[in-house]
Amino acid sequence: MKTYCLLILLGMMACQPSKPTQSMIQPENSFAYDYELLKNDPTTVLLSQGDQQVLVVGKYQARVMTSSSMGREGFSYGWINHELIQSGKLGPHMNAFGGEERFWLGPEGGQYSVYFKAGDPFTFEHWQTPAIIDTETYPLVKSDGQKALFHKDFEIENYSGTKFKLALDREIKLLSQEEAEKYLNVSLQGLSWVGYQTDNTLKNTGADWNKSTGVLSIWLLGMMKASEQNTILIPYQKGKEAAINDAYFGKIPADRLIKKDGMLYFKADANSRGKLGIPPQALVPLAASYDATNHILTILQFDYHGEKEYVNSMWEIQEKPYQGDALNAYNDGKNDTGTQMGKFYELESSSPAIALAQGQSLRHVQRTFHLEGMEAQLNQVCQQLLGIQLSDLPWK
Repeated sequence: MKTYCLLILLGMMACQPSKPTQSMIQPENSFAYDYELLKNDPTTVLLSQGDQQVLVVGKYQARVMTSSSMGREGFSYGWINHELIQSGKLGPHMNAFGGEERFWLGPEGGQYSVYFKAGDPFTFEHWQTPAIIDTETYPLVKSDGQKALFHKDFEIENYSGTKFKLALDREIKLLSQEEAEKYLNVSLQGLSWVGYQTDNTLKNTGADWNKSTGVLSIWLLGMMKASEQNTILIPYQKGKEAAINDAYFGKIPADRLIKKDGMLYFKADANSRGKLGIPPQALVPLAASYDATNHILTILQFDYHGEKEYVNSMWEIQEKPYQGDALNAYNDGKNDTGTQMGKFYELESSSPAIALAQGQSLRHVQRTFHLEGMEAQLNQVCQQLLGIQLSDLPWK
């Protein structure tokens, strides 16, 4: 009888897809591998509670470089450019150090851009990420092991010659299980998970802003590891498909982007450069991705304040500079110079475009969650949050 029961149990286990265990994780995909690269930098801050780890580096603009739900030997969720960091060299356009959440400023393109100089064409050759969000260090104010606060004062000028004077406070905080379950409204019991929140406040310390000469927005972007079986999942308001921008770098092919029943399925394998944007009128303030190779469900939540104006980041002189996106997703691939930044995809959220008076502040909060477990468990979470089955994903 015991043998019979054991055979049944083994059969059931064989039919159930399992999550990757620590022993199955390739060393270069482990948190320990990334931690070894960055641990000796004096600006590195490790946040931890049990096996939940979040690695933040002030040298790279207080960005969350990566995180783990299973300690040092667990999967490292952020994409990190080891070769560039080890070289110690800086390059043109953007230093793609990686990191699963970085602070940037919008807009990227247009007459109020802070990435192009006045009169330059909007091409990759002339695109340049400002030093304040590319190479400058953000000083640590305080940290208690579960949260860290950074502060930076700076000035920046846009394409139209408008100068801005600013102060930034950026806090990164690990979330407790109680907090995570409250925000997600799902049970995390039986799953390996990590969740953190970044609270970003941008204060205008200079002259009043005016939309006729340009304003700035908070833009948070996360580089995650791509895989052949990885799908970005973005819910949208049904009937608003036409408002979705899927032509930032040329139209995304139909075999890489599916719009169906209020859900976008976007292939995130880093084999074809493409970007899409969701404007406020089509937005559901949630994004996710599922890596079927590694059984990782990633969830992004962010502040949304209703149908306000958002900066337009299209690479052109714009007729409507404040009809931009609240949410973006990006899949890397070769750009128009034939080069590629790396094997990553991005989930991105933005704050509204607000004309701040001197002394006023703009705040944007974003939460990132990574969940690992049996596919049946992750499917339950996916159904509750997104209303879809993981078995229905096109790239598995």
